[in-house]
Amino acid sequence: MKKDTNIDRRAFLKASGIAVTGTLASPLISSAAGLKNQSLQVWSCGGLAEAMIPANQAFEKETGAKIAYTGAFAAALGKSLLGSATTEVFAPRVVDLAKKLKSEGKMLWFKPLCFTKYVLVTPKGNPARIQGIADLARPGVRVVLTPGASAPGGEASLIILDKAGVLEQARKNAVFNGDCVQTAMAELVKGTGDVAVMELRLTRIPDFQGRAEAIDIPEEFIPGKPVPFTIGMMKWAQNRELAEHYIEFILSEQGQACFERAGFIPALSDEGRRLTQKYGVIDA
Repeated sequence: MKKDTNIDRRAFLKASGIAVTGTLASPLISSAAGLKNQSLQVWSCGGLAEAMIPANQAFEKETGAKIAYTGAFAAALGKSLLGSATTEVFAPRVVDLAKKLKSEGKMLWFKPLCFTKYVLVTPKGNPARIQGIADLARPGVRVVLTPGASAPGGEASLIILDKAGVLEQARKNAVFNGDCVQTAMAELVKGTGDVAVMELRLTRIPDFQGRAEAIDIPEEFIPGKPVPFTIGMMKWAQNRELAEHYIEFILSEQGQACFERAGFIPALSDEGRRLTQKYGVIDA
């Protein structure tokens, strides 16, 4: 399996970031003069890396600026920022983290970025004929679980199963209990199991693209806390113009398309606007 694009969670503060180039163009930033050779430090939840990397490519191509990108465990990044660490733009998971950083004067403002979607994932062809979440309690169905995965990866899936009333039986049906969602996904697509509760984004990772199928989960079973992602300017931004142009691009149609392709619901979409209101992703 391809090496994870996220920077090692225990080493993120030592990481130099990711710098890449791309081919996209955006009218929103075509007039951004004076940004060439400027640099911007951007941190995000590691789950966003598959979308952030191509978006960063486009921004670098357009402006000539350099993005030093770190994608890692959002809670660890947030904890470090609440301590002595610094960055210029931060895209965390969980709205409460953005609000906490703002309340302490470390994040100047934030905006909704995107939303994740939890689904039932089966191997290509759905050999066990999974139709809905109740099937995880069906005798003989081989369930893949990730109880040890970093939050919210493992916790959210267990909450969903519990709300659906199938957690106990799903645990009995489990043929894999892992601590990494990507490892669990690899086991699933090769046929070790029949079904798992996963984020849709995992099915868009190149190693798994076209090798899995997704089935919707009723929204009432989805916990709200891990669904929204935000993006905000930090007080340490050295070049506010550059940071503003970057965030503007990420939230533009072109930037948001990177998130849609990676399996997220863009904040710019009609569904994204609905979820923004539902989950209160408001800088107030």
